[in-house]
Amino acid sequence: MTTPERNTPTVPQHSHPAQPAPDTEQFWEERYRGGKQHGRGRPNTVLADMVAGLPAGTALDLGCGPGGDTLWLARRGWQVTAVDVAPTALELVRADAADAGLASRVRTEQHDLGVSFPAGRFDLVSAQFLQSPIDFPRQRVLRQAAEAVAPGGLLLIVEHASVPPWGQGAPGAVMPTAAGTLAGLALNAAEWTVETAELRQREATGPAGEHATLDDNVIAVRRHR
Repeated sequence: MTTPERNTPTVPQHSHPAQPAPDTEQFWEERYRGGKQHGRGRPNTVLADMVAGLPAGTALDLGCGPGGDTLWLARRGWQVTAVDVAPTALELVRADAADAGLASRVRTEQHDLGVSFPAGRFDLVSAQFLQSPIDFPRQRVLRQAAEAVAPGGLLLIVEHASVPPWGQGAPGAVMPTAAGTLAGLALNAAEWTVETAELRQREATGPAGEHATLDDNVIAVRRHR
């Protein structure tokens, strides 16, 4: 793995490289302005479990939301590029990073990933629940995520494989499978090792205190050096 001190250039701490589609930005901005800050201050469990033993390097957090994963990684020495379409989400990331004394390890970029994608290669590319109820070219974006993994690096995808009882799935929507998502990446077997591609279950609590067992897919693939 590379080290951030040796391989991260000096860059501004936030960037707006492309204008997102207005409908996409508005949808997610309204959610965050309306108090939907799930994940603020705490990381996704799978990411924490699978990354805890890795040496720190450079990380790309796609769809970072309020930055629970970003801050967790930065605390452990990672140099993180946090990406979201919603300005409010990125403001929360920057504020929490500054409060924690981690601003030098966190860079934010605003992207509608269906329109633009951050430049560079990273030791870790994380796509945690990168799913949307509005139109989103998810398969293409995940392929771009794979392209952004540096030699020796890891792509970690965690995705909803079931709709919670309190959720609103699109009529007729088919939830992804781990095998299907892995196949959609179209990886060259000579360049990649599949470390994990499986269905996992977790206990979850809904907004009104409901309890349910939910299915998630976990896909972890490593690019050969």
